[in-house]
Amino acid sequence: MTTLPRSAVMLNTPTRRAIPFEDKGGLAAAVGEITSEIRELYTADQVPWVVGYSGGKDSTAVLQLVWIALQGLPAKQRTKPVYVISTDTLVENPVVASWVTGSLNTMSKAAEAQNLPIQPNRLTPDIKDTFWVGLIGKGYPAPRPKFRWCTERLKIRPSNSFIRRVVHDHGEAILVLGIRKAESQARARVMERHEKRRVRDRLSPNGNLPNSLVYSPIEDWSNDEVWTFLMQQPNPWGHANKDLLTMYQGASSDGECPLVVDSSTPSCGDSRFGCWTCTLVDKDKSMSAMIQNDEEKEWMLPLLKLRNELDVADDSHLRDWRKMNGTIQLFHDRNVPGPYTQKAREDWLSKLLNAQTWIRDHAPESVRDIELITMDELHEIRRIWVFEKHEVEDSLPRIFKKETGEDFPGDALDQHLAVATDEVELLREVCGDDELHFQTMRELLAVERKFRTMTRRSGLFEALEKTIKKGYYADKEDAVDMALRNQRNKTAPTLPGFDEVSTDASA
Repeated sequence: MTTLPRSAVMLNTPTRRAIPFEDKGGLAAAVGEITSEIRELYTADQVPWVVGYSGGKDSTAVLQLVWIALQGLPAKQRTKPVYVISTDTLVENPVVASWVTGSLNTMSKAAEAQNLPIQPNRLTPDIKDTFWVGLIGKGYPAPRPKFRWCTERLKIRPSNSFIRRVVHDHGEAILVLGIRKAESQARARVMERHEKRRVRDRLSPNGNLPNSLVYSPIEDWSNDEVWTFLMQQPNPWGHANKDLLTMYQGASSDGECPLVVDSSTPSCGDSRFGCWTCTLVDKDKSMSAMIQNDEEKEWMLPLLKLRNELDVADDSHLRDWRKMNGTIQLFHDRNVPGPYTQKAREDWLSKLLNAQTWIRDHAPESVRDIELITMDELHEIRRIWVFEKHEVEDSLPRIFKKETGEDFPGDALDQHLAVATDEVELLREVCGDDELHFQTMRELLAVERKFRTMTRRSGLFEALEKTIKKGYYADKEDAVDMALRNQRNKTAPTLPGFDEVSTDASA
């Protein structure tokens, strides 16, 4: 018997596309089996459920299945809450964010009307953890694969905090997620590994969140099966799935941003619908496609432009050559830059507010009230600039006025801590072109003013010493040279006293 080469078989044999749910007995049988399983698991104990909802196709399908299953239970058996959580990073793709917000509002009303124990929750990161507070306030550079500071703060912390509160109140929680093996080989391997450790039927342990189990009802569904279900099964809370399909058709073919509960979950950077500021991918294909496919979405062009400006291969010219604490970090004898400089942070804020103002003036009426950065974030950025970075000229209200045409609504800062603009200009004039000298003197002035109003001035000398050490160098080259000398000088310093001439004098 002659065996044909694999390539020949692949070339001559037509590929048959799998029919959705063919191996599951059809759509009705598959849905009936899963909803029966959901009802069985739901009524088996009093452990509350937490359903992850991103607004994408997989999470929508899972929530629909749960909703349908609960509708099939007698009212007296709907005894425990089903929390639906959706994490809004505050920098989500605006089209998707609007879709999810509308869906959550519709869902809340429908659950109440249908007497279902489903409670939608929109989660947001703490103000100190938001994207713009990190980038513009603290100066974190735009995220990179080796410095992915955003996922933990924007996604993981809000969802995990909510789940931990549920566990604290009830002792345990079951996470219902729309994860599927067909998403990727890596996801399939992780799910298969967790299957071996299942402690209950269909429930896998969650290593990152104690006392929580994971239930993935559509883990074996294909992409086509998800869409078949969504198109043939009406949305039970009344948010049209055809609109969801239209949103997908307007962008690329990747999967939507999942509920992120640990660092192994694919971040928004690897997905289709994620943060519009994401620099973890080469380009934002979904937003580009939306703009290209729909003239009504051209108002997002300023967002795409700003995102591309954030994504520069070498941003060292925008960053301080010192770390936030003033130290010099070397890698292969080369200086590793630190946070964005004051000028760079002020420029990013100007561009962001300019984009927001333009969109409010030119976009369709439905997005005229868009908020690219919240007032709470602006207040926190202002606080960080003045009180932590000692940029006592307090430039944020001036930038806000210039870009929006409106006065900044924040209260005046403590006059003992802020410094008048003319005083800052005078200090800059005295320091000339020596930027390092200016920054050091400005920070010393800020430290002195801070401690002037204190009854006890404990810590003053330590704060002054820290400031002087940060500005001790002549310039960047001097700082790097000193760091290299310290790195290469591994010998212990000579201790004083051993070379002194001893005398016979009594103590």
